[in-house]
Amino acid sequence: MRRNLLLALTLAASIHAAPALAWGGRGHAVIDHAALDALPEDGPVFLRKYAEFIGEEAGAPDSWRSSSEPFSKIDEDPNHTWFVERLQFLKPVPRSRYAFVLALYREHERVRKIDPKAAERLNVRWTGTMPYAIMEGYGRIVAGMRSLRWKRMRGEPTANIEQTLAFYTAWMSHYIGDGTQPHHVSIHCEGWVGPNPKGYATGGGIHGAFEIGYADAIDLQPENFAKRIGAPARQEGDLFEHVLTFLNESNADVETIFDLDKRKVLADPKSREGRDFVYRRSAAGAAMLRDLLVRAWTESAKPGEGDPRPQDPANPNYDPETGSAPAPAPVR
Repeated sequence: MRRNLLLALTLAASIHAAPALAWGGRGHAVIDHAALDALPEDGPVFLRKYAEFIGEEAGAPDSWRSSSEPFSKIDEDPNHTWFVERLQFLKPVPRSRYAFVLALYREHERVRKIDPKAAERLNVRWTGTMPYAIMEGYGRIVAGMRSLRWKRMRGEPTANIEQTLAFYTAWMSHYIGDGTQPHHVSIHCEGWVGPNPKGYATGGGIHGAFEIGYADAIDLQPENFAKRIGAPARQEGDLFEHVLTFLNESNADVETIFDLDKRKVLADPKSREGRDFVYRRSAAGAAMLRDLLVRAWTESAKPGEGDPRPQDPANPNYDPETGSAPAPAPVR
């Protein structure tokens, strides 16, 4: 039953698919199902009854990237990538999407004067904003879960807020799923670029061949990697740093895909090496999604606290370039 359902979700997610490459419908649905199955019983288990909805709607953000909706595409495209190699000049990474964009523009202008060709892709579209999309999605989920708790306490109907939270989960999960796929966090997203002494594939076809072709060929299912997910983690510490670390760890695996491709491993659905790699990456994504949902549920039980009036110029952390203080870092 689960296998047939996931096949249906794969087909449904393909309806959402945009021309741009993205972690396939199967990958998103399978990671989401595995994450929901791995929720602890004291977590937001109400989401499990929306598992099919979440798995299907996880493909929605790709549908917002079609050239037929240009404003939506311009806004959404960067959320699906985070090209780590191109962002080494940022230390630390700004805790604000807009501060990041401004810092990136300044670097673009600096490089443009030295190497105009290199500057062509030193911009928002060709670096990405994925960690901000994840953190913004997390904030929506915390706020929604807080509303759900309030409604439960007052004995009010909760079906609508639960459905809203299911969509927020699907929305955020898309970026986590993309971040799980190393191509999405590397300049080698559409084939190896730059010096290539090992003779890796330079065409964009390797992206889809891995995340869609191979995942479908091995009939990827949640049970293939469920035991690899482990117990909840990332429940303490700076969540933004946890997200950045997750993306950096994915980036570290990008060459593995090219190596597997070169050795024809990805042409063999029976290869244990190829399957193990996909299972490991899928488990990493499911664990990350599960951890965020558990942490959001815990956080939603507490009163909302934050920097008072971050948009006030009198705030000591106010950034006049963005009009707001950045998200505060946890006190160490």
